Amino acid sequence: MNRDKRAEMFRRFKATNPEPRTELHYGSAFELLIAVILSAQATDVSVNKATERLFPVANTPDALWKLGVEGIIPYIRTIGLYNTKARNVVAACQMLCEQHDGEVPQQREALEALPGVGRKTANVVLNTAFGQMAMAVDTHIFRVSNRTGLAPGKTVLEVESRLMRMVPREYLVDAHHWLLLHGRYVCLARTPRCEECLIADLCDYKPKTTRVKPLKTTRRKASAGKSGAALARSDQEPAASGKGRPA
Repeated sequence: MNRDKRAEMFRRFKATNPEPRTELHYGSAFELLIAVILSAQATDVSVNKATERLFPVANTPDALWKLGVEGIIPYIRTIGLYNTKARNVVAACQMLCEQHDGEVPQQREALEALPGVGRKTANVVLNTAFGQMAMAVDTHIFRVSNRTGLAPGKTVLEVESRLMRMVPREYLVDAHHWLLLHGRYVCLARTPRCEECLIADLCDYKPKTTRVKPLKTTRRKASAGKSGAALARSDQEPAASGKGRPA
């Protein structure tokens, strides 16, 4: 995919969804951090249901630390790996209180030092909570990047690095959300909806429907909001080393 196609791709994404947002519900950087930790191997819907019960009870590092593992588990029992996640949440909250004055750090190294936080989770928080140019590569973004020819790579880190170089800078802050939403709802793994695709005429994917025509870009309501509905769900955390395909 050449430079002109990449620019047109994101121009269309922006025209259709000017302010993309994560589908996880949160009201602060800390709530987002906890939601993303809980989202590994879980759907946004299940995480939102859990945090809607948990956050009214405890939504600060100190409060969740005091609530403890046994206190958190009843609220997140419907989410996969809830025992491990509860332990990570409590340990992360303790570290935030003891080392960061109860604030979510805005540096990658400090975020990745927290229990339950890998590179992808750190990128989500840096990008979504703090507006930094970071690219969290989950299974959807990995697939879209390779399938379309936007930023092909064999590993998560390779795709992330190429996206940071290939995505036009003016679109980089929101690119994560656009690509994730596109992979989640249009560029599906088994049966991509090429006939509905906004960028089908720009895409390098060969098996797509041959009768695809460019879609007219019309402004529509953003598909998600902080409190109502792309970052991007954070799917299962890729291996910390960045080797291999994301789950």
